Amino acid sequence: MLRARPLHFTSRLEHWTGVLAALGLAKVVDQGDWLEFDAGSGRLALHAAAHGSPEDGTTVFGVEVGILEEFARRTREDGTQADVTEASHGTTVQVTAKDGFQFLADQAQRAGDGTWATSGQADPALVVVGTWVSPDVDGSARELRNIGARPRTSDDEAATFTAKNGGILRVVHGSAAGSGDLAFEYDGDLELLLGRLTEAKVEARISEDVLYVANPDAVGGSAPASIVVERTATQQTPAGPSS
Repeated sequence: MLRARPLHFTSRLEHWTGVLAALGLAKVVDQGDWLEFDAGSGRLALHAAAHGSPEDGTTVFGVEVGILEEFARRTREDGTQADVTEASHGTTVQVTAKDGFQFLADQAQRAGDGTWATSGQADPALVVVGTWVSPDVDGSARELRNIGARPRTSDDEAATFTAKNGGILRVVHGSAAGSGDLAFEYDGDLELLLGRLTEAKVEARISEDVLYVANPDAVGGSAPASIVVERTATQQTPAGPSS
């Protein structure tokens, strides 16, 4: 079992809840300062942060898995360091890549029907994207294969993977290893999604087949101005003939 589940820190939980609902995510966990939302594919966690703190407005790359010990064992056998450890929120697996990047694989919770399915109330076309920035795209892509992610696309600057139980894991080139910004894909009509956001009074626009949604954290000045929703590759508008 493997599912993309990035963690976003914010001092504006209420604003984020409204934006995520308009995007089509369904809230499935509410523990005050910790919320979880299901997309049609993948999950997103929100954690309250103090306004203006270093983590406010940042996203941390992360995944959910089934049996922690089994995940750690298989990951180590495939060549990536993975250690079962205790964190503030409980037992987890810390994955350490060769570029020094670390992320957590947390215990997933089964749905009411006993499966790993996400909420049926979520928009089935919406996909959560977790992003890892790395100076070594090929090496980091190998690490993602080692945790069980399935290759989808790759080039010199980026590689994307699907997680068996939902979501996209993406590694993009950067000068230093770290987590990238939160993003989504949409396997449907972006215009319809834009209409839903507009109806909910969420500022958004479409430019060159990408939907840009106003980021609730941008008021603090340090977060990106927009949340990016890309059209799923199979739905992208074909390019015109070259001149």
